[in-house]
Amino acid sequence: MKKRTWFQFFSLCFGSVCLSQQGFAENPEHAVSEPQQYQIPNIQDPDFNWTNYIPRMVDNAPTLFPVQSDAVTVPPTEHTENATWVDQQQKGIRNWADRTATRMNNWFGDTDPNDPASATLRILLDNRWNKHDDYSFKPRIRGKIKLPALENRLSVVFGDDALDNEMNNNIAITNENPNGASDKSIDSKRIRDDNSSIALRWSQLSKRLPFDVDADLGIRSGDDIYARLKAEKDWKLANDFYFHAEQIYRYGIDSENYLRTNLELTHARPDQAFLSNQFNLTYADEQDDDLTWDNRTYRQHQFFKGNRFNYGIYTGGFYNNDDLRLNSWGPFVSWRQPLWREWFYVQGDLNYFNDHREDKSHYPSALVRLEALF
Repeated sequence: MKKRTWFQFFSLCFGSVCLSQQGFAENPEHAVSEPQQYQIPNIQDPDFNWTNYIPRMVDNAPTLFPVQSDAVTVPPTEHTENATWVDQQQKGIRNWADRTATRMNNWFGDTDPNDPASATLRILLDNRWNKHDDYSFKPRIRGKIKLPALENRLSVVFGDDALDNEMNNNIAITNENPNGASDKSIDSKRIRDDNSSIALRWSQLSKRLPFDVDADLGIRSGDDIYARLKAEKDWKLANDFYFHAEQIYRYGIDSENYLRTNLELTHARPDQAFLSNQFNLTYADEQDDDLTWDNRTYRQHQFFKGNRFNYGIYTGGFYNNDDLRLNSWGPFVSWRQPLWREWFYVQGDLNYFNDHREDKSHYPSALVRLEALF
């Protein structure tokens, strides 16, 4: 009971923080101003507010990187879909997925030609290497079929459901379900179980709620029947700050309770690199610790369309048996871009973290993700 009481207390505090954001009155749109000379803030000033000074510090920080750009570097899909055998296969899978969505949509009544059914599919191959665990790779799949005949709010989702526990703009290559056997490059049973999830999803359950809510009912890992709720909301704060919060709760017959909180605070101006902090906290009956947490503070640049360049500091740890620990920290760099085609992406992460629990000092690790969109 102690660990559940602690988590309830944290959730209550989190709710209070979210409600307190209303104290930031939404200002009119801020015009992008020229950088001003930064002055050391007086913290004794009763009007002192860090949200006023952080943008000034960012403006005055030196940078060697090019300006932001949305220049196109790969041809559009409609110009390449018949160019090569690979492009033809991508087109075939994309059309097959849309036809399947249309057939399923027809099962539920009359359809609207102006609002057709559609499907999206992601196929990922995550490659990992470090000197302690050597090399491993894991294929992952995640898809969604939109069925507008059912009030435009019901869809089918399938594949690795752990991908949906991440924020949409999660910057790191992460996986809540690593290989079960550390001495195997490929754990085929774990791969099969992780990618076998399928569920019905109801989106935007009620317009009366002050946040967006999705509800899933499905089966995962072969025989784990589960129900899942996800609530999220965005706030626009003063001085070009934005706050995003997500709360996920899932209960499975086998996996039992799973709760995850995702928080993101971002300072972003149009056409400029932005500063952000992503934080997540996880409680799960299946995990060994009462709670685990990860935090990434980073700067992000975009040098061309579809590009993402991040660098920052990671911290992560756990809370277990009344013991709160910082277990790992260190710098990281990440680069993501479309390669050759606008539907094919490559991402590379380079980390330099430690692991107190495993008695590992700081060591380099590399992760590469190949991702195809259909």
